[in-house]
Amino acid sequence: MNLHTRPLSTAEIAALALSLAHLGAGPQAVTARRGLQLALEHLDLDDEVIATTLTTLTEPLPADIASRARLIADAITSRMMIRLHYQDASGHVTTRDVEPVTCLVHREYWYLVGICRMRRAIRAFRFDRILAVEPTLTPSRPHLADRFLPFQRRKRARAA
Repeated sequence: MNLHTRPLSTAEIAALALSLAHLGAGPQAVTARRGLQLALEHLDLDDEVIATTLTTLTEPLPADIASRARLIADAITSRMMIRLHYQDASGHVTTRDVEPVTCLVHREYWYLVGICRMRRAIRAFRFDRILAVEPTLTPSRPHLADRFLPFQRRKRARAA
């Protein structure tokens, strides 16, 4: 059988990695992460940022962050808003209602990307700075994850 395959998109890699990240360190999680590593083997890793990012994608999250990641993943899947208790880089804590869109990894950090109702804009929240996640019963608008990921080619509007 001749199979034509295409490389995984950034959004597909992020979704797979998030699904694996919160599995913990059990035997199934280890096997699944090894599968993701094999799927990413063909990539050229001469770039240190890419190499570090891929390592982070295939490492298990600490248990407390993994439990918050499960809530985030559930909210993305069910298209429900979440309430985050978030500590910024300067230590200031805020509570924000967020429409979660996707998650991504850059270097050694995981990020939730979503629409922050407080800022009325797209924001990225580092997982290790999310202190708590509360599910809500408020539906989130549907958003295409590819539009929120960095390094994606944008379609240009055609001139009339």
